[in-house]
Amino acid sequence: MAKDLLEKLLEKRDAWRKKMEGARSLIRFSDLKWEVNKHGKIKWYLHPDIEDIASPAHLFFMQEIPPGSRSGKQKVQGGIVHHILEGEGYTIVDGVKHDWEAGDVVALPFLPDGLEYQHYNSNPEKPVMLVAAMPNFFDIFGVDMGSGFEQLEACPEYQAG
Repeated sequence: MAKDLLEKLLEKRDAWRKKMEGARSLIRFSDLKWEVNKHGKIKWYLHPDIEDIASPAHLFFMQEIPPGSRSGKQKVQGGIVHHILEGEGYTIVDGVKHDWEAGDVVALPFLPDGLEYQHYNSNPEKPVMLVAAMPNFFDIFGVDMGSGFEQLEACPEYQAG
């Protein structure tokens, strides 16, 4: 006899619970590798493709922007919160410049049509370090998240390979 859709949901629940039994709740900085992608130099703590973590409902990463450089430029739904740990610079959101320094938070609003943003390090001698968090809308709404998800420009350090 074929399983009904409720039974399939209950099977998924059971599989999820089993998976979460072994999930990591502590993610150590020293265990992570830096990657240089189109958006910049990033260490991913939480990401939809990291399957052994206890909080797949979020994305969380650290980003380093080299002296005088910039991140890639993205179009996103919004809802990303960036905490500036070190450095000084600015972020351009839909053409508007917002200056920041260490200790500040850049909170991108949710907008129906999304927004474009890019971070800039204004110090020619010291890197910017920031952390960013957002809900995992990729798995809820799909990768376009209702308004589009595009990498519009790569950071200068990215080398297509």
